Amino acid sequence: MASQIALLRGINVGGNRKFPMARQRELMAELGFEDVTVHLQTGNIVFADPGTPPEQTARTLEDHFAAGLGFPVEVMVRTRDELAAAIGANPYPEAVAEPKSLHVVFLTDVPADPAALDALDQAAHAPDAFRLIGREIFLHCPDGIGRSKLAAKVTNARLGVRATARNWNTVTKLLALADG
Repeated sequence: MASQIALLRGINVGGNRKFPMARQRELMAELGFEDVTVHLQTGNIVFADPGTPPEQTARTLEDHFAAGLGFPVEVMVRTRDELAAAIGANPYPEAVAEPKSLHVVFLTDVPADPAALDALDQAAHAPDAFRLIGREIFLHCPDGIGRSKLAAKVTNARLGVRATARNWNTVTKLLALADG
């Protein structure tokens, strides 16, 4: 069965914008979504593909979550195949052995003008590096994302699109859940 994956941005972080896993499942059920699996508290929901384009699914979820919670929740949705393609496009295969060093920043769309990323001097931040491939930014921080100055610059770049990041362990687990 085909799946879609909802990636929620900025929930359950630092005790703010609380959206418990049980409530995530409940709101998904209210919309009639089936085979719902919530992975981790940070907003990763795998569910049976409802047959709507991912962008439409994301808007439906955003509207319903906002109504049910009283605050907005940004949602990005990928199909199972889009997630698999992103994993296959990983430009840092050496980082897979240290999955905590690799992150994927999911974007709502391909940035129309990636100049904000182009302006970043990657050489000055070595060994950290990033690559924009389609609607994903791959961020490799061998010494850890917490110590990376490049990570903050990449994730805060003004690209004109919304973004949410996941570490490699989470990304590959979501694909495994989608493959059920």
